[in-house]
Amino acid sequence: MHSRVFQEFERICSERDVSGSVLEVGAIPSNQTLLCMKSLAKFSEKIGINLDGPHEFRDFKILKGNGNSMDCFEDNRFDLVLCNATIEHDRFFWNTVAEIRRVTKTGGLVLIGAPGYTTFMRQLSKGSIWNALFNVTMTYRIHGLRDYYRFSPQSFREVLFEGMKDVEVRTIMLPPRIIGVGRK
Repeated sequence: MHSRVFQEFERICSERDVSGSVLEVGAIPSNQTLLCMKSLAKFSEKIGINLDGPHEFRDFKILKGNGNSMDCFEDNRFDLVLCNATIEHDRFFWNTVAEIRRVTKTGGLVLIGAPGYTTFMRQLSKGSIWNALFNVTMTYRIHGLRDYYRFSPQSFREVLFEGMKDVEVRTIMLPPRIIGVGRK
């Protein structure tokens, strides 16, 4: 995970009044996983889920499981659910998003980050080759064995966080990484 992405998740979590139990979908046994953020030190329970589990690392466990079906967790279980650099690798990301909603408590916080695309240059002149050239967008390179999707800020607001409250979507870096936060 890029340090700038980690810092942005840390900043968002530090600014929000949330504690209790936290789940990271796509957690890895590494200091770069979101469960290692300093802002989560006050949480009473930290759990990760990953296809590659189980693992124990520092003060949390990572269970073996698929975000598409997190039957190991009951409804309204977590105060905070984190997911970064995972849904673009998930053929059925909408199932994972539905499961994230299901396991998040009412009033709980959801943070999702993924590579995206967004406009980055202004149109120089209309109707010319320059218009075509400068209306393209950068996107994050293909990475990993399975890499299916890129997302727009609009898709974060209207699809991933649809129906949630206090939704905020931020685009950082070039190529863009998009981070969304909202309350269930």
